[in-house]
Amino acid sequence: MAAGVKAAGASQPDATALVDAALAGDRLALARILTAVENRTPLAEAALRRLFPLAGRAHLVGITGPPGSGKSTLVSALIAAVREQGRAVGVIAVDPSSPITGGALLGDRVRMQAYSTDRDVFIRSMAARGHAGGLASTSTAAAAVLDAAGFDLILLETVGTGQSEVEVAAAADTTVVLEAPEMGDEVQAIKAGLLEVADIVVVNKGDRPGAQRTASQLRAMLVAVGRAGAKGAKGAGAGAGAGAGAVRPRPKEPEVLLTTATTGAGIPELLGSLDRHRARGHEASDTPARLARAEAQVWAILADRLRADLHAPAIREATAATMREVAAHELDPFAAADRLLTELRVPDPRR
Repeated sequence: MAAGVKAAGASQPDATALVDAALAGDRLALARILTAVENRTPLAEAALRRLFPLAGRAHLVGITGPPGSGKSTLVSALIAAVREQGRAVGVIAVDPSSPITGGALLGDRVRMQAYSTDRDVFIRSMAARGHAGGLASTSTAAAAVLDAAGFDLILLETVGTGQSEVEVAAAADTTVVLEAPEMGDEVQAIKAGLLEVADIVVVNKGDRPGAQRTASQLRAMLVAVGRAGAKGAKGAGAGAGAGAGAVRPRPKEPEVLLTTATTGAGIPELLGSLDRHRARGHEASDTPARLARAEAQVWAILADRLRADLHAPAIREATAATMREVAAHELDPFAAADRLLTELRVPDPRR
């Protein structure tokens, strides 16, 4: 480890020394930065201010889908294929949170121990901590850290709680949605927009009976989704992407691939599809995916800072009193928001 990191001490490490060490390949320094990011400490902000300009080169791939579809096994298989090509790969695996400690349960690092000594593989489990959408609220910032540290491919594996995990589409350059055959989920999968955010759909466990039939059904569904999405995009107008976590419309029908992650079957084809998708749109800085990701990041920071300001000592009691009035139905939420914005002296953007 770099001398500057040692001298800074374990409790209050120096951000500059940690960043320098992480960029020089110190994986412990990188891990400490990611811990700071997950805990939203002042160290995280200082580190991200230095690292963010160095990011933007990696390919961010979101891996999502219902429980039992084999996301972690697929990620392991992708790691092996990428390492055979000599490329560095980072993984951010979001897990359910412990109700006691808030930490990640069933950490994916346990399931990927084969890569624990490979310096070109970095696997980080993050706790969802109640954040909806399948990602942790700090996942995008963590991905930027790994990007700046030189990882060519970054896999974002969602928590695996069902069909609401569409937020990953705003965080990733390419979104891969997994399905498994004979799960009774062919119709359910189309609900809530999960397939609508897919760039690539993977029917995993392709050696099971019914895999080909599931793939055929999904292809038929995606034709219908693509037609409906094209009509919706025409009517949405220029402001369709406004707001936090905006999801980009699908420009074309996604590929449907068959894989068997346990044996590696179909993994080279999936990796080739990922590389083709990257080549089609990753170089431009104003792609819908990158604009959506930038918007989500800025909105998240604004929300955090506004929340912190409302709990500052100077107006903490006024905030609490306002919340009590809303709870008692003595004040409506809109008037409460107007009052608190006035307390902060933030101009109402609607006026």
